[in-house]
Amino acid sequence: MPALPDGVPVPADGALPGWVRPADGSAATRPFGVYVHVPFCSVRCGYCDFNTYTASELGGGADQAAYATTALREVGLAHRVLDDAGLGSRPVSTVFFGGGTPTMLPAADLARMLRGVDDAWGLADGAEVTTEANPDSVTPDSLRLLADAGFTRVSVGMQSAVPHVLATLERTHDPRRVPDVVAWARDAGLDVSLDLIYGTPGESLDDWRASLEAVLATGVDHVSAYALVVEPGTKMHAQVRRGELALPDEDDQAAKYELADDLLTEAGLGWYEVSNWARGPEHACRHNLAYWRGNDWWGIGPGAHSYVAAPSSARPAETHAGVRWWNVKHPRRYAALLESGASPGAGRELLTPAEAQLERVLLGVRVREGLDVAALDPSRRSAVAGLVARGLLDGVAAVRGRVVLTRRGRLLADSVVRELTP
Repeated sequence: MPALPDGVPVPADGALPGWVRPADGSAATRPFGVYVHVPFCSVRCGYCDFNTYTASELGGGADQAAYATTALREVGLAHRVLDDAGLGSRPVSTVFFGGGTPTMLPAADLARMLRGVDDAWGLADGAEVTTEANPDSVTPDSLRLLADAGFTRVSVGMQSAVPHVLATLERTHDPRRVPDVVAWARDAGLDVSLDLIYGTPGESLDDWRASLEAVLATGVDHVSAYALVVEPGTKMHAQVRRGELALPDEDDQAAKYELADDLLTEAGLGWYEVSNWARGPEHACRHNLAYWRGNDWWGIGPGAHSYVAAPSSARPAETHAGVRWWNVKHPRRYAALLESGASPGAGRELLTPAEAQLERVLLGVRVREGLDVAALDPSRRSAVAGLVARGLLDGVAAVRGRVVLTRRGRLLADSVVRELTP
């Protein structure tokens, strides 16, 4: 799994820089989300480089039974830190439980953590509350308990409907269970997303088509489809290096993306972010949109990242635009720091306006609403016309002053960003 980035130390009490304090009450209008990382999995998949652990890896001192209590300690710390910074009065717009497999914990523990978030800040009217889940980690009863506790959405890690593809990914669930899980979640009143991975070694275009058709047969209103990225340090990376697995080429990945876009669009699910499709705006994942739009969030849990923007009125000579920080990675160290009353923060970075601008472009072009041309550095606005001519940006949108990717542009989004940034 990847190392944490370098950064400056986080104060022992977790205090934020004084320049994040709003002087004009503007914080009340800035959306605020909470991410809760649950680092437990039943097995570690060969492609995964997330901060996750199996019971055998963790040993004593960081067991699942104590995790909700530990996470709630950080909720209390977060409430105090944000309140001291003048940012504690906002209700939470979105909550996202990710992992790992959050639903490895009892539904009662997830409910208790959500209740702690609500007690600290309050949930906004119509707040979106999501948990990730594996198909084999939920039951009709557990999903009903989550819905009764205030969860509104479940994101199910299906990955593929094809057994040999799942085997290569080391996913252990039975794909035949997925339609049942979707039905159980809907019966409980939850919105459902199915998450897919394409480009697994050995996956044919027909395999990928079968997975997409299986997803569409469930009638879900949201689908995420991500190209497999084999990260250094993972078991799959070692298998590829030894020649045991062969990765697909870029043309194969592009063909699979285009097939997904064709089939999902024909079924009434439109893209709203490069890797995400929804039946309508009401089904888009608002929590992830908040990341892409640069809103504030606090990440609870080992290895979780957080971000707070600096109000323009509070920036000293425009030298700071925001602060990002991240927690220590190992659950035992995370729990020990919180138990001692200290922040679990491992490091942080203070973003300059130029760095924040780069991130705004990097994230903003990924969403269907696009980016205002005026948000680009003046030296790069002339690049828009050339990108339109090459079919990477939508010409009609550009005339209206928006930077919006075409489908070809979505396939080459990183190249587009490089041309739009100094």
